[in-house]
Amino acid sequence: MVSLGQLQYSKATSNPVRIVVAVPQDSPVQSVADLPQGVRVSSEYPRLTERFFADKGIEADIRLSYGATEAKVPDIVDCVVDITETGRALRAAGLKIVDTILTSYTELLANPASHADPEKAHAMAQLLTLLNGSLEARGKVLVKLNVGGADLDKVIEIIPSMKAPTVNELYGGGGYAVETVVPKNQINRLIPALVDAGASDILELPLSKIVH
Repeated sequence: MVSLGQLQYSKATSNPVRIVVAVPQDSPVQSVADLPQGVRVSSEYPRLTERFFADKGIEADIRLSYGATEAKVPDIVDCVVDITETGRALRAAGLKIVDTILTSYTELLANPASHADPEKAHAMAQLLTLLNGSLEARGKVLVKLNVGGADLDKVIEIIPSMKAPTVNELYGGGGYAVETVVPKNQINRLIPALVDAGASDILELPLSKIVH
């Protein structure tokens, strides 16, 4: 996490994003140098794209995209310039990345004079708490479930948590309610395992912020 003392110049903890050039998976193009003169390019970043291709010595027909950039290949354009974090959406659209124009990070900056003011510094710290809470919540979900007393230990054994799962006895002694935060990329394997362990009434809920 970004600390208050680093507030003036530190990068936030979000993953870097890249603006990339992508072509169809079955294209023989392996790099931007393989693209022909007059190549048709769709991008939401026309000026950046124009400068990039000019620097490469490639004359490009750049067309402004208003969304769903990856869907315009190959019927409308030959390649796209798009933003990506993992490349997963581009691969799902049948595209491959052949070059990276730039890599960008989110940074949180503060005016040094304002940061020297205790009241303003406190407000900055509060904002930082909210931003870090949003970053921490990315890729995580809240799981709630019910389980009988006989199966509670089996459920607790397989369920991950930030510290320890929250366990409350249900009204009337009919078992226990359990809740915990888990990585979203584990949830589709976890839920069937929880059912096998005796859990029921399982809820998966999105999270907006996690503040420690």
